[in-house]
Amino acid sequence: IGIEDTIGPPTSLEVCRAMWETVLTPRELEVALLMAEGRPNREIALALHVSVRTVEVHGGKIFAKLDVRTRHELTVLAHRTDQHL
Repeated sequence: IGIEDTIGPPTSLEVCRAMWETVLTPRELEVALLMAEGRPNREIALALHVSVRTVEVHGGKIFAKLDVRTRHELTVLAHRTDQHL
């Protein structure tokens, strides 16, 4: 489902997905969106059937690519992305 397939205005995370999928790998995008929802690494690992260490590695790559240093900054970026379109 793309942004154009949703009913009503897109949510911040839907806008985020559209913008971040040009920068992140598909798996990094999944991890980033779950992080932006506030999910802990263990929960993300269980949801994606990977190890917690794999989530941590993806997190480091995501932070570098999106130029953020913390989950909080990632979440703020995710929820402010639609304000810069």
